Amino acid sequence: MPQPQGAALEAVRARREELRARYLHGRPARPATTARGIHHVAFICRDVEETIRFHQEFLGFPLVEIVENRDYRGSTHFFFDIGHGNLLGFFDFPGHDHPPFTETVGGVQHLALSVSDEQYAAARTALDAAGVAYVGPDRGVEESLYLHDPNGVPIELYRERLGVFNGTPLVDDAR
Repeated sequence: MPQPQGAALEAVRARREELRARYLHGRPARPATTARGIHHVAFICRDVEETIRFHQEFLGFPLVEIVENRDYRGSTHFFFDIGHGNLLGFFDFPGHDHPPFTETVGGVQHLALSVSDEQYAAARTALDAAGVAYVGPDRGVEESLYLHDPNGVPIELYRERLGVFNGTPLVDDAR
């Protein structure tokens, strides 16, 4: 995808600074959030078993529930525990065509998951042993590894604590 350059790049950067000045409230002026957190994020999968095996075996996320979808007969809805009360969910929709993943407005750019150094190393070892492709940390970002699950969902394994970005806590309860 082409990146802005020259005057167009400077205009984008200036607009970002305008937005920062207008909307980014530092502590203590920042209002409290109205949410308790992410209950679950739900993606669509092509193959239930393939998705379960990938997320359990390579990423270490235990499957915690598998049921029929409430509003689509025959569809399976299932959840993985991704820590701190957060769930990663998937649906399959038998009978539907599913085009390949595409990065687009309203789509997912990536799902960043906080992992410990030990979990990061274990995931790399498992992915290497199985020949699963990923990028990083060779991209100059030492704390991140990027891959796609079997459904094309882009995932970042990020060796940064929850609520922290580039070493800076962004929320009061950063873990």
